[in-house]
Formats: sequence, structure tokens, C-alpha cells
Amino acid sequence: QVQLVESGGGMVQAGESLRLSCTASTTISDFNPMSWYRSAPGNQRELVASIPIDGNTHYANSVKGRFTISRDNAKNTVYLQMNSLKPEDTAVYVCNAKLRGIYVYWGQGTQVTVSS
Repeated sequence: QVQLVESGGGMVQAGESLRLSCTASTTISDFNPMSWYRSAPGNQRELVASIPIDGNTHYANSVKGRFTISRDNAKNTVYLQMNSLKPEDTAVYVCNAKLRGIYVYWGQGTQVTVSS
């Protein structure tokens, strides 16, 4: 069973930065894509960013220009660099990985809280 473990969440003030990490219990080289989702109270789960094997990244409009997703296959880790954080970015951020279009794996999530 693949495990995804997120880290790097916390509480920051508006304008500050955080870097989230998601480390898998196995090689991620075949995961396509790897993604970050977020869930806030009262809101539907939102796809924040994704990165497929070819590296052609996708971002939600709300985070374009502020967030950067990257993957390090050698470390079995995907990152989410979050800059210029806003209070509306407050959510639980969850890592997701898809394999061969069949298998879907989720992490347990990490809380990000941005105060104004």
C-alpha cells in the first residue's frame, strides 16, 4: 500500500511563505500526475496544482503566480512552494498521486493557516 506523508504546514501571516512536502513510501517516477488539493470549511475540495511526468504543470487560477509545484523523483517527494500567502489560502492541503490511470492515493493532509 502506497503511503503519502505531507509536512510543512503551519500558521503564518499574510504575505509570508511556506513550502509543503509530500513524500511517498515508494518511487514516484510512475505517478502521473502528482497533485495538491485543498479543503476549507464550507468549500468543496479544490485542485491547487498538479505536475505530470512530463513536467507540464497546472495551477488553479487563484494561486497562479504565487504557488509552484515541483517533483524530485530521486527523493520520492513532491513540493508546493507557496508565496504571498493570503487568508483565503487557509485550508487543509492534501497530496494526491495517480498511477496508470487506475490507482489513486491520498495523504492525510497538513493544515495551513494564514492570518491577516
